[in-house]
Amino acid sequence: MITPHTGQDWQPVVLSKTPRINTTTGLNAQALAQAKRTGQVKTERKIAAGENKSAHAAPISQAAKLENETEVFSHATVDRNLSQAIAAARVAKKMSQKQLATAINEKPQVIQQYEAGTAIPNPQILLKLDRALGTHLPRPKKK
Repeated sequence: MITPHTGQDWQPVVLSKTPRINTTTGLNAQALAQAKRTGQVKTERKIAAGENKSAHAAPISQAAKLENETEVFSHATVDRNLSQAIAAARVAKKMSQKQLATAINEKPQVIQQYEAGTAIPNPQILLKLDRALGTHLPRPKKK
C-alpha cells in the first residue's frame, strides 16, 4: 500500500544568517576591520561621489542673472472701465454677483474678480457676460 507522504522529506531545515563577505577583498566584516587596524587594507574616500554637480554648477551666476533682470512679468488684468461697466450693467439688471455667475455658468468668484479688476480677461466669459447683461461690454485694447 502507498502512503500519502512517501516523497516527503522529514529532515529539519535550519536557516541561518551567513556572514557577509566583502566582494573586493574576500573578507568578512571582522576580518576587514582587523586588516584595517593592521594597515593591510587602505580605504580611499571619493570626494563628491554620487552627487549631481551638474544641477548645481553655477548658482552664483544664475542668481546674478536673475538679479540683473529688468523685464517685468505680469498678467494682463481686466481694465477698470470694463469692471465698472460689468458692475453697472449688473446693478441695472438688479442681479447679485451670485445670480449673474449662475446665469453664465461660472463661479461667483469669477464675477468678483472681474468687478475688482484682478481677473485675467477671457473672451469666452466676456461673451457670456454680454449675453447675460444684454449689453456690449468694452473690450481691452490689443497691444
